[in-house]
Amino acid sequence: MAIRERLDSLSRGELAGLVVVLVATLAGVGLWYSRSLPKPIQVAETPAPVFAPSGSVSGVPAVTGSPGASASPPVDLIVDVTGWVRHPGVYQFQPGSRVIDAVQRAGGARNGADLTLLNLAAPLADGQQILVSKEGASAGGVAAGGTGTGGIALVNINTADEPTLETLNGVGPALAAAIIQYRTDQGPFTSVDQLDEVSGIGPATLEKLRPQVTV
Repeated sequence: MAIRERLDSLSRGELAGLVVVLVATLAGVGLWYSRSLPKPIQVAETPAPVFAPSGSVSGVPAVTGSPGASASPPVDLIVDVTGWVRHPGVYQFQPGSRVIDAVQRAGGARNGADLTLLNLAAPLADGQQILVSKEGASAGGVAAGGTGTGGIALVNINTADEPTLETLNGVGPALAAAIIQYRTDQGPFTSVDQLDEVSGIGPATLEKLRPQVTV
């Protein structure tokens, strides 16, 4: 019997029931097919960081400076350590170093040095001179020249270099080198009269130098 003849033989109630079964079957197949399809994955977008010079913007903490930038390296301090120390000379120090570090770098104070004239806890400064005096000297630290009669600046024989010593009347290259060698070996001069102990300086030269120099 053909399908059409079978459908014609069914009553209205049977046809309605058949239609309901077919619709339910098709709905089930459609639901199964839709669930079997792959679902798309949603990726959340990350907001870009906010850079600001200071404070915050819209609750986002500010980032100061450029990303990846590094701080400049600290500059070394150049300090001259002289006087009553074992190894006078010019030394390099890191920022934050103290006077005591400079004395120790120069080999430490020699016997007879008077460290009470120095503030050993003071921070070092670039271009500073640390003068460690011998006991009985009047000053330590950074020595400075005075002023003679007529307003002429006196040369400090404890700190002057060879060219400066050679500007003195009666002092040539050999005598200037001898003065520096004496204070290196014996420590800083405690008085102008002590120049008499320098090789090449006699009483006459000392009297000529006396109004030109200081300690």
